[in-house]
Amino acid sequence: MVPHLITALTGPINELEQRVLESMPAIERWFRLEWMEHTPPFYSAVDLRNAGFKLAPVDTHLFPSGFNNLTQDMLPLSVQAAMAAIEKICPEAKNLLLIPESNTQNSFYLSNIATLKRIFTQAGLNVRLGSLDPNITEPTAVNLADGSSLTLEPLIRSRGRLGLKDFDPCTVLLNNDLASGVPRVLEHLHEQYLLPPLHAGWTVRRKSQHFKAYEEVAKKFSKLLGMDHWLINPLTVAVAGEDLSSGAGLEALQTQVDAVLTKTRRKYKEYGIQEKPFVVIKPDAGSQGSGPITLRDAKELSAKLSASQSLQGLTQLVVQEGVVTHERVNDAVAEPVVYMMDRYVVGGFYRVHADRGVDENLSAPGASYVPLAFAQASQLPRLGEKPGSSGPNRFYMYGVIARLGAVAASYELEVTDPEAEVYA
Repeated sequence: MVPHLITALTGPINELEQRVLESMPAIERWFRLEWMEHTPPFYSAVDLRNAGFKLAPVDTHLFPSGFNNLTQDMLPLSVQAAMAAIEKICPEAKNLLLIPESNTQNSFYLSNIATLKRIFTQAGLNVRLGSLDPNITEPTAVNLADGSSLTLEPLIRSRGRLGLKDFDPCTVLLNNDLASGVPRVLEHLHEQYLLPPLHAGWTVRRKSQHFKAYEEVAKKFSKLLGMDHWLINPLTVAVAGEDLSSGAGLEALQTQVDAVLTKTRRKYKEYGIQEKPFVVIKPDAGSQGSGPITLRDAKELSAKLSASQSLQGLTQLVVQEGVVTHERVNDAVAEPVVYMMDRYVVGGFYRVHADRGVDENLSAPGASYVPLAFAQASQLPRLGEKPGSSGPNRFYMYGVIARLGAVAASYELEVTDPEAEVYA
């Protein structure tokens, strides 16, 4: 399925698709060299937006929670990638402790955990689930929508190790973004591999840091292809300081909104783009339950903040150039989400929302998910086909941009690693 892209089959993105396909050997070699120097995130998911004139990531998740949206066809690729990832970290691994989010009432999230358990079991590991929830004091079954169940068990900490009753794992896998802080039970696990590392959680991580790293990666990659990095990079600036509810931080935020809109307007003029630019304001750390605000004029800022209340009380925000999505699935607005394990694209899906506009956040109640045929497509593009018409070519291009997001995440984690060696 090639989702309907409501733009002409000419323009920057089709030129980008053509360029990416023609440069495929150079691109794959570039990634190979990057992964020789940098460690990929254990797993990741990247939200993309395809405007027809621009294709860019707008979020990179390091604790992805939508593995249940991958199709059966994608699972063999996930299992192979899991094998490669585990082999690299702990070749003799036998037991894997998987730690989900504490609030596990969401049936979709539980299906995600069940899928992860299945992937790692098929990769040759004994997988059990340990809960950070203090109310779990004995093995507790939770039922899934398909009639199956999962068993959550209380964690047992002993010196530098974490395990369960009669279960001593070599590796601990977190599927918990640590948005509410790092539990003490996870600290100083010097005798085991903890994946992803604690500094990948929202206690430490900042979107501004990620997009700063992504800009560096986009510039390197664009130089390789001889193109403008703006075509794949959303301009992002951090605004930190005063609490917005006090009004003290409003002026600084307004100045940045104005600056991003002005730069975007300049780019639109350069490329002859007729759309009106917009920005998205969101929390710098995680979602914190706060929906982003879309803004087309800095003068609207005060009224928008008052109306939404979603960003009140936050002192760390990012202002990001908005990227419209011109893709449709059954006439509903859609955006691709690409899933990776280690350095491999393992699958993806379209996040679709019938009640949202082209400039709005689609990760909201009412969203549905349409799987993509990434399993074959991302590895086997069809050379020689007309740009914009081939599913495999479109999905290969999405996989390339998503992998740039994973490279950026590896840069970001190196910078924020508290135990990194510092060379004078």
